[in-house]
Amino acid sequence: MSVDLATVKRVAHLARIALDEEDAERMMGELNGILGFVEQLSEVDVTGVEPMTSVTPMAMKKRKDEVTDGSKADDIVANAPETDRNFFLVPKVVE
Repeated sequence: MSVDLATVKRVAHLARIALDEEDAERMMGELNGILGFVEQLSEVDVTGVEPMTSVTPMAMKKRKDEVTDGSKADDIVANAPETDRNFFLVPKVVE
């Protein structure tokens, strides 16, 4: 896969990056170099290699998936002008 000048200009436009002709040509070369490296990586045989999350072996920290109210309802509505049982009271705007 290779990137042409039109693609570089389109990506720069989408990213809101101003590129003149010289910079666009330089970026085209750099992007093609990066994509060439990624293509080389896809040629590596990784059968039998387990996916990893870190270069050092470690157990992932996990927590229980529990639903709670956060015990913060009183703190959240503390500065509201009007509340009722931890709900914000707002003026009626639709009849």
